[in-house]
This record gives sequence, structure tokens and C-alpha cells, in this order.
Amino acid sequence: MAADVHKKKSWEVPNGSLAPGDGQHTERSESPTPGLAQGTEPGAGQEGAMFVHTRSYEDLTSPEDGAAVARSPEERRGEPAEPSSMEQISKDFSELSTQLTGMALDLDEEMRAGKEGKLEPSPQTARRDSVLSGKEEEDVTMDAWRSHRKHVFVLSEAGKPVYSRYGSEEALSSTMGVMMALVSFLEAEKNAIRSIHADGYKVVFVRRSPLVLVAVARTRQSEQEIAHELLYIYYQILSLLTWTQLNHIFQQKQNYDLRRLLAGSERITDNLLDLMAHDPSFLMGAVRCLPLAASVRDAVSSSLQQAKAKSLVFSILLSGNQLVSLVRKKDQFLHPIDLHLLFNLISSSSSFREGEAWTPICLPKFNSSGFFHAHISYLEQEMDLCLLLVSTDREDFFTVSDCKRRFQERLRRRGVQHALHEALRTPFYSVAQVGIPDLRHFIYKSKSSGLFTSPEIEAPYVQEEEKERLLGLYQYLHSRAHNSSRPLKNIYFTGPRENLLAWVTNAFELYVCYSPLGTKAGAINAVNKLMKWIRKEEDRLFILTPQTY
Repeated sequence: MAADVHKKKSWEVPNGSLAPGDGQHTERSESPTPGLAQGTEPGAGQEGAMFVHTRSYEDLTSPEDGAAVARSPEERRGEPAEPSSMEQISKDFSELSTQLTGMALDLDEEMRAGKEGKLEPSPQTARRDSVLSGKEEEDVTMDAWRSHRKHVFVLSEAGKPVYSRYGSEEALSSTMGVMMALVSFLEAEKNAIRSIHADGYKVVFVRRSPLVLVAVARTRQSEQEIAHELLYIYYQILSLLTWTQLNHIFQQKQNYDLRRLLAGSERITDNLLDLMAHDPSFLMGAVRCLPLAASVRDAVSSSLQQAKAKSLVFSILLSGNQLVSLVRKKDQFLHPIDLHLLFNLISSSSSFREGEAWTPICLPKFNSSGFFHAHISYLEQEMDLCLLLVSTDREDFFTVSDCKRRFQERLRRRGVQHALHEALRTPFYSVAQVGIPDLRHFIYKSKSSGLFTSPEIEAPYVQEEEKERLLGLYQYLHSRAHNSSRPLKNIYFTGPRENLLAWVTNAFELYVCYSPLGTKAGAINAVNKLMKWIRKEEDRLFILTPQTY
């Protein structure tokens, strides 16, 4: 490429440190310097980004989040949504509720019953709540319940339980009432509670009117990172209801029991919490790509681009929780949080493998006010390739379904299906491919593209608890690097079982795990080799040329 310029040894650090160089390079070089401008680091898209540009972690945890939280409940009260808009949202929600629970739910009927004081659930609602809750209830008085390392609670501003990660919401109603009392007491003093730290526990509060989210954790995560996970739960709820509908419900009835509408969706929220405990995508606020030859990825993206329809906004091909290709409408950008929620929706249910699904979905970071309609299907039963086609037209199922047919036809014509099959056999690469003896694992994120890469977690992190311990170490480094009062650019951590290094610049983030027998100087030299390898493999590990309609 004309834009690729090899600056021989310009990235080398002669004094064995990671201190930024005097100048900044704006060209794409074989390996970046610490002061490299954003947009030229390995993994940066060469023709624009796919995602909303964010300031990484800090942007995702910012206190203000658009119109949804810009005004207080008092300011918003008396501003009902337009009738036509609410009518359409109610229809879409009824359709989504039917898919989640197998039973239709009429929102208007629910609200009328609430206004008339009919608090007893109907037989249909009671059956839906008891049969489709989707999780085993734990006795909240037992030590087994207390032993969980992280609890998550969601409640309304009236103190009504909405969700609990473990145990019955009914059994925890008094506990949630105390939580709301703490929030209200401090608000009365014109203050806000953010966290409580006691006896190794962190109790973190996030207020997103009309909901309050609380986590009780004894992990290595910082208060910011736990708050970040609570925001994901909030966005998960919005993706099922929309902010417009959620606000409308509590305007009509402040003590409404939101579990009536969310019944059947608990497994989706549970699955999201499981993913956040194991997948570094959420910690990094980024998306991982399936390793794939650039020529194959370009052929897939081109085929998606050509199989378009007027109503399509995003066409997404994924495998597991890895992105294969994403094509977007020009001037429309997806947020990593929205893509993570789509990944979670698909991994939460095996029913999408049975045919073509047409489901309403709210993308809360893109537009929290209404539903898109997503066509979700797998290309073949034996292939772990799922196609999502996001449309603005709820009546456009057959047109969008034809887009899938045309996409598959183009894939066959281009002869890339065999290459896709081969890529799916090895969805992760081994750290041994980098060729650094003491290197055990790493996570590298390109800030400008919103993409990251990491190898498969291998020995000695084979057992599940060892994998969780490694992620916990990354969480610790991440929290130190992004500490709101004293952020750090370079961290070298020595432990009894491994050494770790974190390096955060304006362009990228790198977290590396080494053998405990290595030295700091050796680790820094290994970083230079690792960055050269990532630059060499970037067209396989990242999407460098994103396509638009």
C-alpha cells in the first residue's frame, strides 16, 4: 500500500523503556511508536471506522448518556410519547414478548389493569412468570447464596424488584427496599451514592431513571468497571423495552412491577452476566474479529454489500462472539455496546438455529426510542455462522430474507465457503505463532477501529478458575490504567505465577502476560516483537477496509 511506510528501527526504544518518543509519526509503519497518532496503529481501519468513535473505557462509563438521562424524571413528567409512536412500540414489544415467552402480552391491557388497581396477576401472567422465569431460585438465607462473588440487583425508583442474578426477587424485596432507601436518603441531602467499600466488598450503585442498578462484588474489578457492567444490564433492559416505553410505563404508574413485562428475558440477562465474567470484549469496550485471510473477508464483505435492501441499516456476519464482517449504511455507525447486546441475544437462544427469525430489537446506543427489526438466521446447520440483517421496516421480512438468499448465492459464486469452513475449525490462534518463548497471552486493542485481538487462552490457564484468575489480573491492570483520579500509561506487575505488563497510549491498549521467570527488560523487548507481529498479521486479525451500502 502507498500509505505503508517502513521507518527502519524508528520504533525501537534504545533505553529499554516504554516512554514516548520525541516526535509523532502519522504514517503507518511496521510497528508503532508510543506517540503514534490515533488511526495509524495496527488494526486501525484504513477507510474509516465501523463503530461510533469513543474515548474507549471513559466514554462508555460517562455519567451522561444522551437524552435518556439528560433530564430528571420531574422534568420529563408530563411529556408523553406521541400516541402513534407508542402504539407502534407496543405492537413491536408484543411481538418480542411472544418470541421470548411463547405467549402474547398486551402492554395496553397491562397498563389498564395497573391503573384500575388490579394488582393480582392473571392466570396467563402467573403461568408465564412461574414457568418461563428460566432460572433456578436459590434460598437467600443460605451460605451458598452469600458465597457468590458478585450479585446484581435491579429495582425501580419505587423500590420494586426488577431483577436479581441469584435468588428470588420476592425474597429480596426488603433488601432492595433498603438499597432504595440509601439512594433516596442521600438524594434528600442533595448528594448521590456511588459506592460502599467494606470488608473486601464493593457495593456499586448506578442510577438510570426510572431504574436503580446495584452490584455487590468481591472481585479485582474497580468501582468504574463494575458500574460499566451495570450499564450493560441497563442497556440490555432497554434493548427489550426501549427507553420511550420504559419511561412511559413509569409515568403512568410509578410502582409498576416491571417483571411482568420482562418475564422470559431473565436468561438473556443471566447470559450477559456470564459473558462479562469470561469475555474480555466487555472489559475492553471493543469487538474481536474472527481470524480470516484478508481476501476471504473482503469477498464476504463485498457479497454482503451487494445483497442490500432499501430498509437495511446494518448487515452483520458473526461466529460465536467474534465478528466476521459488518456492512453499514453510509453515515450510520454502530456502537460496540449494541453489537455486544446482539451477540448476547443470539448466544442466549438456540431457537435461531431452527430457521429464519424476524424479531424486534432496540439498539439503545444507536436509538433508544424505538425498535428495529432484525432478520436472524444461520447460513447452514453445520456452520457456526449467523447472519443479522437489521432493518427499519417491520413489514420487510420477505425482502430482507431475499437479501440472505442473494448473499449466500454470491458466496457460492466467489468460492469462499470452503475458506470459511477452514477458518471456523480454528476460530482462535495460538500464542506460539508469535514466536516469543516467555509470552503466555495478550490483549491488544486498536482504539480508532474499536477492534481487539487476543490468542486462545492456553496452558497453564486450562482450568476455568485459572482463566478467571487471568481475566481478573487483566481487570486489575485495566482499572489501574483507567483510574479516574490517577490514570497510568505503563504498568509492570510481578506475581508468583506470572508477570504482566500494561501499555496504554492514545492509539492503542496492550496487556501482556509472561512467564514469572522473565525480566522487565526482556518483557519490553518482547513487546516490540509482539507489536511487529500484530502489524504483520493485522489484515488477518482486523477489518481494515469496512464496507458501506
